[in-house]
Amino acid sequence: MERGGGNMNWIMDMNQALEYIEKNLENDIFSKDVAREAHLSKFHFLRIFNILTGLTLGEYIRQRRLSLAVKQVVSTKRKIIDIALEYGYETPEAFTKAFKKLHNMAPSEARKTKENLKAFMPLSFQIIVRGEEKMNYRIVKKDQFKVAGIKTHVTNKNGENFKIIPKFWDELCENGKYTILDKNKGELGVMGICYNFDMETNEFDYIIAIEGDNVRSLENYDVVNIKSHTFAIFESIGPIPNSIQDTTKRIFAEWFPATKYEHADGPELEVYYPGDSSSEDYKSEVWIPIIAKE
Repeated sequence: MERGGGNMNWIMDMNQALEYIEKNLENDIFSKDVAREAHLSKFHFLRIFNILTGLTLGEYIRQRRLSLAVKQVVSTKRKIIDIALEYGYETPEAFTKAFKKLHNMAPSEARKTKENLKAFMPLSFQIIVRGEEKMNYRIVKKDQFKVAGIKTHVTNKNGENFKIIPKFWDELCENGKYTILDKNKGELGVMGICYNFDMETNEFDYIIAIEGDNVRSLENYDVVNIKSHTFAIFESIGPIPNSIQDTTKRIFAEWFPATKYEHADGPELEVYYPGDSSSEDYKSEVWIPIIAKE
């Protein structure tokens, strides 16, 4: 049966993946198996799960296991070590450390007091009908090309990417490297590119770069080969970086669920046009590599 292509199917599939997690919290859970329940590729599922929840899949599973373990601690007389092993903790010490981080007390103390304990409830995905403007996009096939620039390593944990990347742009503007890139730019200007995604750890590389493999008068730059991809290119209007961040969230929360496409596990591009990047009508673009769902 053909899947995808509609919000309702997508919501059902994502919630089916969450149900699979709940049923297997006492067993080994592999991301590829969870993604299969959602009828998505592993990469696309992990990327969209993080965008929508702010958590990695691994973090969510750990939080849910800890919540169930807490319940066992306070409502039964089972040995702490048995509870720890049942919910995937290799040692009682590892369980106690995680427990203390969440509740500010050891499991043995919680068993006595049964107070101030937190629970991380199961997630569920729902359809939200929004009255925002439609998303303007086009689909373009682009041949392989190279980019050259300055890179940094980024984590999505706790929304750190929204802090690290703007700060990185500021640093390049202050040290003069952006000016050099700008003088050597091609048709796509000075771009921001996310690549080398590791969705298990929620980390990736980010490069501020221009087309080509040579930047005159710039030292210690990196060259990245962008393979041929079909890109969905989305128009983003508004001041940077908020407009780019908001557009990216909408792509994963609204556009992907309503289409027959998923992420192609390739670099994501931010393309900036001339103008005042702090103005309300500033135009930029988000390029997402896509493939048709099977």
